[in-house]
Amino acid sequence: MKLKNRSDSRRRRHRRVRRKISGTAERPRMAVYVSNRRIAVQFVDDDRGVTLAAAVSDGGRKNVETARELGRSAAAQALARGIGEVVVDRGGFKYHGRIKALVEAAVGAGLRAGRLEPAGAAPEAGAEAEEDK
Repeated sequence: MKLKNRSDSRRRRHRRVRRKISGTAERPRMAVYVSNRRIAVQFVDDDRGVTLAAAVSDGGRKNVETARELGRSAAAQALARGIGEVVVDRGGFKYHGRIKALVEAAVGAGLRAGRLEPAGAAPEAGAEAEEDK
């Protein structure tokens, strides 16, 4: 398959990522998308095929600070719906800049995302034992 442009490459990366991750009711997929106009986040239960919660930027600036604000508001919506742990779907985008800021702000607001822990969360007992060795 010959790639024609950047969006084709992103879609191909996204398909590759989606083969490996899937959201469930207990741990939904936090799908992040950045368009030319806005940044969007959805919490998706792939087993049932439904969106549990969503947040979209206002369409103004799409900088890192906007991504942080969106991450905090998305986490608040998720926590209000009883979602505490998510698996991050970066949507074929690199995990840096706006995507990283959004995910880290959501984790800072109380969500658990893979290896990222919320601020102030105590590490697991097994992790302490390995560090002491």
